[in-house]
Amino acid sequence: MGKYEEDAKRLLKEVGGKENINAVTHCATRMRFVLNDPDKADQEAIDDIPSVKGMFTNAGQFQVIIGNDVATFYNDFKEASGIEGTSTEDAKSVAKKNQNPLQRAVGALAEIFAPIIPAIIVGGLILGFRNILEGVDFGGATIVACSTFWAAINDFLWLPGEAIFQFLPVGITWSVTRKMGTTQILGIVLGITLVSPQLLDANEVASTAAADIPKWDLGFTQIDMIGYQGQVIPAMLAGFLLAYLEIFFRKHIPEAVSMIFVPLFALLPTIIAAHVVLGPFGWWLGNIISNVIFAGLTSSISWLFSFAFGLLYSPLVITGLHHMSNAIDLQLVASEVTNHTTSLWPMIALSNIAQGSAVLAIIYLHRGDKKEEQVSIPAMISCYLGVTEPAMFGVNLKYIYPFVAAMIGSGFAGLFNNFMDVRANSIGVGGLPGILVINSQIGGGYLAFAISMVIAIVVSFILTVVFRKRGIFNKEDREDSTPDLATAGATAGEAGLSSSEEGASASLTDTQKATEKLFAPVSGELLKITAVDDPVFSQKMMGDGYAVKPTEDQIYAPVTGTISSVFETKHAIGILTDGGVEVLVHMGLDTVELKGAPFTINVKENDRVSADTQLATMDRKAVEDAGKQTDVLTVFTNGDKINSFAIIGEGEVAAQEDVGEIEVSE
Repeated sequence: MGKYEEDAKRLLKEVGGKENINAVTHCATRMRFVLNDPDKADQEAIDDIPSVKGMFTNAGQFQVIIGNDVATFYNDFKEASGIEGTSTEDAKSVAKKNQNPLQRAVGALAEIFAPIIPAIIVGGLILGFRNILEGVDFGGATIVACSTFWAAINDFLWLPGEAIFQFLPVGITWSVTRKMGTTQILGIVLGITLVSPQLLDANEVASTAAADIPKWDLGFTQIDMIGYQGQVIPAMLAGFLLAYLEIFFRKHIPEAVSMIFVPLFALLPTIIAAHVVLGPFGWWLGNIISNVIFAGLTSSISWLFSFAFGLLYSPLVITGLHHMSNAIDLQLVASEVTNHTTSLWPMIALSNIAQGSAVLAIIYLHRGDKKEEQVSIPAMISCYLGVTEPAMFGVNLKYIYPFVAAMIGSGFAGLFNNFMDVRANSIGVGGLPGILVINSQIGGGYLAFAISMVIAIVVSFILTVVFRKRGIFNKEDREDSTPDLATAGATAGEAGLSSSEEGASASLTDTQKATEKLFAPVSGELLKITAVDDPVFSQKMMGDGYAVKPTEDQIYAPVTGTISSVFETKHAIGILTDGGVEVLVHMGLDTVELKGAPFTINVKENDRVSADTQLATMDRKAVEDAGKQTDVLTVFTNGDKINSFAIIGEGEVAAQEDVGEIEVSE
């Protein structure tokens, strides 16, 4: 009998049986199912299976979190079910068939914008700072008018600002080719042809007489030499045409000459089409979208539009449709009619704040529940900083009433925000830092947005408390129970570990204790695990730990111990410390899909390791080019062995540097 045979049989039954499984695979921590009918999966019954630490659905896959021993569980599941597993890529492809066309379109949007969002956020912050320097009147004059130094700084900051926003089409066309698996340098070249200095700047078109617009004169016709600086839709249309032409010609041109003719036949027709058809059409379509949304936000029923957007944004996050707002926001910023600002982003930031405030109310209502606080406190903090998924999926959706309270709080905050005509310079950091990208020269500016934040906090908090006391929208309010999703990994997190406060520790036992040192597995930025962009890790379903955003490729052992496992896909390594703590070193996020390509492993099972032992090499560029994040995680997967855990804080660290310690029960 296999170690997990009984649990595997139960899981097979509760996911709807063999006939309900289209595909199944696993990664370092979870089983990944593609189910024919996801509604047949009994999540409550699955949650009761001892080896299951949680579950969630993502991108058409029903994912069941098992933990470090998932490979053993997977083998027992194959024996119990008689189903042969599929590769992760195959499962992903099958999962897409479970999505409707809208979900697939939104998924494509998400994959296109995800790699360029960090640059856009930085650009938004830069524009916000420049807005303060040149737009805010301090006693009769702006900062740039009074200071030569700050005037120069303001001019200098336009260098990255221009690179990010004026040349945005370059990033979009590159990202489209990356997503489609075609030649990325062709995407970059295409983007440059849309913003070339030879062309009339898009921002000057409206103020230029038709007769003065430069043209390519072909004799029989003329083509306007207009640039598409900051334009989103023309760049996306051109990027997809380039990708599909390259795919087509790859199939039909002999390999011996494909290096010459595929790029030529794909790129040149796309550039022509971009300036003759796709660019003008995309500009026209973008203006229609911008004008319709702007009209809705400035019409006599703008109060209804803004309240509805604030109310419904959080449900859009659940469906994934919120990714569409990135394209709309950027189109609004590119539009003359909006003065290159967006009214949607401030309301998105307010929705983040409202969800975090509902969690704050849950912390207040359930004060003293130490186990729940391991999830709710980090979730609230990340929510106020713009990452809502841990709060929504880990806390608010479990009880329902705080989620509804946050929706209403967000709706009223959005209504007031739009009434005061608050706008942002661009997409920025969500949550409380959202105020940094607010435009101070239009509408109510910073003060009005600050009041909107107060409304989101107060209304969401009060309604959560009222709904709880009155039994309104309550799904199953179990004050003393373990959270269904967020702390389903109690076996990994029962130690009551918390990294929500620097140097936090919690004593669990009066037995004899020993201390083990923790080290940075790679040079980079040390982070609390709650800051990782993966709910399985950030919600501590696998256990507590820490992460490093690496600046080098060499990965070292974070503890002294013995190698207990090396995963087949090379992206994760298990270590057993002398004190009996099971440590998972996980390289990158969702990198199981890369099938080991970016990783070189230097150790094998039963090898003895310490802080100066190089475990592996991770090709960060290859991971990033594949659209994955490079965070290196150190996770303690058997928290019952740990009395306390503390890291030195956050900031830059060097590989092998002492970063904290764990106290282990002997």
